[in-house]
Amino acid sequence: MAKKEFTEKFPLKGKNDFGQDDFGGLSGDFSSKISGLSSKIFGLIKIILAVVILPFVYSSALSFINEFVGVDTGLQRVFWNGVFTFLVIYLFIFEPSVIYNRGHKLLELVFSFFKPMINVAPFLLPIYTILFFIIFGLLSLGIKSRMLLEYELFLIGFSSILHLVFSAKTIRSKKGDFLKANYIFGFSFIFILNVALLAFGFSLIFNEFSFVNFCNTSFNIAKGIFYACFKQLFLFK
Repeated sequence: MAKKEFTEKFPLKGKNDFGQDDFGGLSGDFSSKISGLSSKIFGLIKIILAVVILPFVYSSALSFINEFVGVDTGLQRVFWNGVFTFLVIYLFIFEPSVIYNRGHKLLELVFSFFKPMINVAPFLLPIYTILFFIIFGLLSLGIKSRMLLEYELFLIGFSSILHLVFSAKTIRSKKGDFLKANYIFGFSFIFILNVALLAFGFSLIFNEFSFVNFCNTSFNIAKGIFYACFKQLFLFK
């Protein structure tokens, strides 16, 4: 009898009329709202960062082209043929995703000793392009052949655009990307890094290509864009 009176005065925690715990349902809803709000705030921060680095996307591409035009015209054509060949295959024949996936797994194996890089490195680093640079560097020590250089440039062009296309596709397909923040910021960063790696590799191959000039030109072009935007927004002159 005493037990019955106690439970009536001080009811035990249980489920409400909706089948939820008295406080569990409220706390669950609250935590989910906080999680959703924080992800949106983080997404907005990424959008802002993406806008900040977009001038460097443009400046790095333009600086790379400005340096590359100094290289022999025939070798330039071979590189761009590699880029266009991949695009034709990708758009009109089939998507060679198996090549990208194997490179993805290879990088996961390489960085297996450092787990934080396993999820990042396959998107950032164009493994095939890096391997082709290394292979050409080793072969060029004993073989001086223009044909070898042409094959190398074709493969570098093909593998570079392959990495960019499939990295963009993978990032874009991820769900829960608020305002496409991960895609815009992530791909912009990947593009800049990959162009910088190409510039560095070409500076080792061609005397006409200067990595220092590439960096200086990229920075100066981006600085000019920032200055022009700041002038328009705040100085009105």
